[in-house]
Amino acid sequence: MRGALVLGVATSVAANILHALPNPISQAIAAWPPLALLLTVELISRIPVQRRSLTAVRLAATAAIAAIAAWVSYWHMTGVASKYGEVGAAPYLIPLSVDGLIVVASVCLVELADRIRQAPGEADTATDTRADIQPDTTPDTPKRPAPAVRRPARKRDTGKAVVRLRARHPDLPAKEIARQLGVTDRTVRRHLSSAA
Repeated sequence: MRGALVLGVATSVAANILHALPNPISQAIAAWPPLALLLTVELISRIPVQRRSLTAVRLAATAAIAAIAAWVSYWHMTGVASKYGEVGAAPYLIPLSVDGLIVVASVCLVELADRIRQAPGEADTATDTRADIQPDTTPDTPKRPAPAVRRPARKRDTGKAVVRLRARHPDLPAKEIARQLGVTDRTVRRHLSSAA
């Protein structure tokens, strides 16, 4: 999605620069509207908003920036297409294909980002539901939700396991400790040296 958006914006920027006067200031001004749209879409897709009122403001501002970029880029691209040999309806239709690509890619990117943000919340809800269904076998212990995914042992847990295994079997080589714990020899040696 992001690649399609970047391609559409790059095409629009190139056409705007070609249409501008041949000096850096004119070219920078002409290139700005599609770049502003790209930055706006990136912000919307990456940064979640908690309040609906702010979401409405953000979407309205994005729509305004998109309309400005589309209007400016459309006429610049039409002028460039005509200048470089396109005739008939082609100079007026080619800009629509570029702007259409930008719109579709932007909407898809925002929609995909929204789905990705919602996915962890659904997993947490499913975990909480499973935890509520399980019977409480120890009344004095507070209920904990069952983990959704088994996580690998953290470094300090590995370190404790290495030290415990060495304490139980002092003559056990580091290679055998690593095999039993499912870690590398280097990890075992590191934990043994830090324990010593």
